[in-house]
Amino acid sequence: MERISWDHYFMAQSYLLKTRSTCQRLAVGAVIIRDKRMIAGGYNGSVSGGVHCIDEGCYVIDGHCVRTIHAEMNALLQCSKFGVATEGAEIYVTHFPCLHCTKAIIQAGIQAVYYSEDYRNHPYAIQLLENANVKIIKVEHTIGTAEESLEKAQFVDELIEQLENSNTNDEKVTVLKERANQLFHAPFQKTYER
Repeated sequence: MERISWDHYFMAQSYLLKTRSTCQRLAVGAVIIRDKRMIAGGYNGSVSGGVHCIDEGCYVIDGHCVRTIHAEMNALLQCSKFGVATEGAEIYVTHFPCLHCTKAIIQAGIQAVYYSEDYRNHPYAIQLLENANVKIIKVEHTIGTAEESLEKAQFVDELIEQLENSNTNDEKVTVLKERANQLFHAPFQKTYER
């Protein structure tokens, strides 16, 4: 079995954090790394104890939800709250950071920003990162979320069931069932009897 790269591993962690987001406009996750260890993580959501967008809708002013704290900021604030140094660390974010988060990232001493999805990549944010000698690296996210895996497994279930109910050769269906078992292990896929 081939291990995934560090970049893909940490990016997958940011996507996992994104699943905790409570903002309906865009779910984002971020993880701060130092020496190949996660030191903090964050997702975009409301202030602790506050109303969440998923409960009452987004609070939009000038095209921005002002109810939420961005994932990058939450991760940086977590470091601040617990006295964890960010100087020389790296951040992995599902989406390119906004201008405000970019400034905070630079001020926190982060040396590299890894992101997966372009999202309103502000030219001034890029310029600031370049001027501060902060590396900007785009990492393709290749590992699906649990929700996506479950959806794919259910689709395969439906296809195999349709094949069983059609005039398809039983041996071909058996081969497809075996392949589905290899691709989708529990808890995502039911085990097909042979």
